[in-house]
Amino acid sequence: MAAPRPDKKLFTPGPLSSSRTVKEAMLFDLGSRDAGFIDTVKTIRTEVLKLAGVDASEFTTIPMQGSGTFAIEATISTSVPRSGGKVLVLENGAYGKRIKKICDVLQIYAKALSFPENQIVDPAEVDAFLEKNSDWTHVCMVHCETSAGVLNPHAEVGRIVKKHLPSSVFFVDAMSSFGAIPLDFSNIDYMVSSSNKCIQGVPGFGIVIARLSKLLPCAGWARSLSLDLVDQARNLDMTGQFRFTPPTHTMLAFRQALRELEEEGGPAGRLQRYQKNHALLREHMRRLGFRELVAAEHQAPIITTYYYPKDDQFDFEKFYQQLSDKDQVIYPGKVTEADCFRIGNIGHIFPEDIDRLAECIEQVCKDMGMSIPVKSTRLP
Repeated sequence: MAAPRPDKKLFTPGPLSSSRTVKEAMLFDLGSRDAGFIDTVKTIRTEVLKLAGVDASEFTTIPMQGSGTFAIEATISTSVPRSGGKVLVLENGAYGKRIKKICDVLQIYAKALSFPENQIVDPAEVDAFLEKNSDWTHVCMVHCETSAGVLNPHAEVGRIVKKHLPSSVFFVDAMSSFGAIPLDFSNIDYMVSSSNKCIQGVPGFGIVIARLSKLLPCAGWARSLSLDLVDQARNLDMTGQFRFTPPTHTMLAFRQALRELEEEGGPAGRLQRYQKNHALLREHMRRLGFRELVAAEHQAPIITTYYYPKDDQFDFEKFYQQLSDKDQVIYPGKVTEADCFRIGNIGHIFPEDIDRLAECIEQVCKDMGMSIPVKSTRLP
């Protein structure tokens, strides 16, 4: 019997590298009605609220089967009234645009207030816009927009939203930040994240943290049976069980991931490692001649976008495949106005992994006939 091949290192926005112990936690079968699994679900719901630093009398955790996008769609579908709902999406990248598309598909009136992909959602512009346009029921934004790697000022924007629209719903997509980068829940009504991002579980369910005073009045509004957040929350509260088949193995892995997050020092300890990874990546890539799309003051320590080098020998598909052959997986760019690729530094990734990635990038560049440092598209 052939020995199992080693895992590839995933320098991506997700799915991410996970620890062996997280993967091993899935090697057990539990029924969805098993007392051990019901306890796992209860523990997860409780621990997620603790991570958020919110009171269980004001907020609830709702796990939703599927990817993080399922949880986003569930939130939009459930929380926007069937008549009179108007959604403002503050977007500076692909994932903000996805929220707008969800609204369009659900036939919910929505408008995008757009910002450049390498810039933050500007609070001053949001303030000026809402000063003149104050009839929105919902305002949505992405905290860490991983299409470029920008970290948006959610707390400042949230204060502005509630100043102009005190009864509105403020929804934050914190898919790639929750569990590491602090979130201010003072003005957040819904937050969505995923099982496989900064908490370092595996894919399989999304996480919604909902303010109860906003969630409970939404009964009957959902445009989908399976994505009904109110019904999901009520069933979990009453029975401890999901309405439909739950991702049992993924949730066992997530419970182990929560333990490992605590062992690392909680979100603050995890953020410290991510920041070290990011600083080291930036140092290595600068030495090799690559330049970042996003200015340092707007950059999240989650994923970094790099311009293609200005060299005829560079071919991204070959670059990607040769790195993958060395068990190093990066990601294509997702911005629309520049040729770029992305390198993530979250998940079960450590400084020695960043060092190894840099060695492989240098070797692949040389194998492609490029000089080191590479010719940069953008000056420092």
